[in-house]
Amino acid sequence: MLVIVSDIHLTDGTSGKTIREGAFRVFRQRLRDLAYDASWRAQPGNNNAARYKPIESFDVILLGDILDVIRSDKWLSNGQRGVRPWHFDQSAEINGRLAKKVDQITSDIVRNNKHSLGVLKGLSSGRKAANWITLAPATRDGKPDDTVGWEPEDPRRVRVEVRIHYIVGNHEWFLNLPGEPYNDIRTRIKAAMGLANDPKVPFPHDPEESADIQKVLNEHHVWARHGDIYDSFNYQDNQGRLASSLGDVIVIELVNRFPHEVDKMDVPQSLKENLKEIDNVRPLFFIPLWIDGSLRRSSANRKQIKEVKSVWDKLVDEFLKIDFVKSQDSFWNPLDDVDKLEALLKFSKGISLSTLGKIVNWYGKNVSTKVESYYKKALTESAFKNRSAQFIVYGHTHRNEIIPLDITKLTGGKELRQIYLNSGTWRRVHTLAQSNTKDAEFIDYNIMTYLTFFKGDERRGRSFEAWSGALGV
Repeated sequence: MLVIVSDIHLTDGTSGKTIREGAFRVFRQRLRDLAYDASWRAQPGNNNAARYKPIESFDVILLGDILDVIRSDKWLSNGQRGVRPWHFDQSAEINGRLAKKVDQITSDIVRNNKHSLGVLKGLSSGRKAANWITLAPATRDGKPDDTVGWEPEDPRRVRVEVRIHYIVGNHEWFLNLPGEPYNDIRTRIKAAMGLANDPKVPFPHDPEESADIQKVLNEHHVWARHGDIYDSFNYQDNQGRLASSLGDVIVIELVNRFPHEVDKMDVPQSLKENLKEIDNVRPLFFIPLWIDGSLRRSSANRKQIKEVKSVWDKLVDEFLKIDFVKSQDSFWNPLDDVDKLEALLKFSKGISLSTLGKIVNWYGKNVSTKVESYYKKALTESAFKNRSAQFIVYGHTHRNEIIPLDITKLTGGKELRQIYLNSGTWRRVHTLAQSNTKDAEFIDYNIMTYLTFFKGDERRGRSFEAWSGALGV
């Protein structure tokens, strides 16, 4: 059995709220249920029969953006003189400062999410039996022993080994960097989460960078990657994952700085708290629209609204002047140039409700489906084309999906049914209401998605299971 989750975005607590310990406890209980279900084995020649045989182990792959190193106000210390992710590889002195900053932020992420990460660690390497995945032993006739209790710590139950593997995404790409400072960081993360990864080896970004992960995927006929390589804002083709991207600049210099600056202003506290959720708006180009709607729904007066918009415009001006942003101009297609980007982001460039509505409608028709769904990218994967994978899995978009890709006739009358799945997210999302987009109304709710894949006779011969739950605010 293989379980995949992604995009949990645990932070150091200096920015918007992230999902709390309760979600991890729910996840642990679901893993117990999944392990039990996987222990019912299909019987050859009898589709209605199943025999209970406890699985001995299973794997969990954390498919990127689990620890959010980018989403931290600590990048803003020392103002514009402070080190930034895009300064990497400029000099040994800067790289040393960068490693120190990443060390500080990851330490605080681990500390801020101690109990949540402790639930994961308890699954794989914890000493308390109450935190383990355990199963009732089987009787001779292939049934669960009903004389054994359901409590995980019952000594008569059989412990299931859980191996947790980490693949990096674009918000913790530093964990893919080689070198002693990052080895130390990975060692601390491994200890906090109970990971199977070797901390002296960069955590993989591509599954092929880890023989252990590749083996697990192959056993379950799965090909999985975070998916950021298909997002030009968050991945540079010419640099690979060992480099920063425009997405880092957007988050740090706009998404992080804006609520940080507004927090100093004399505006309603409820507005300040609301603006800290700015990173949960999808797609990011809707941020000005979301800000405008948040301001209109708040109790802020006209003067305060104008001042808040002025702060945003000032940050956009400074953002557009950053050398790294100017050097990446070609990445802004289909916007083509910085002038169009400025017109899109700035209120002072004519961003009225009417203009915003037009942008939203244009975006929906021309861009959103390309950005939000990567199923067409799955068709280009070698594992899809050579039929070695039945399932192609990405994360990154925060949008859980199940999309059939192809059916191939095999020898013996069997079929290979290939499917694209997206592992969604574990966090709050703010989504634009579609009835009247120019009104800038967003509805928020919490989402939790996980994917499970079975091998051989597990789960009565079924191949996958996908769950996505939503919890209203």
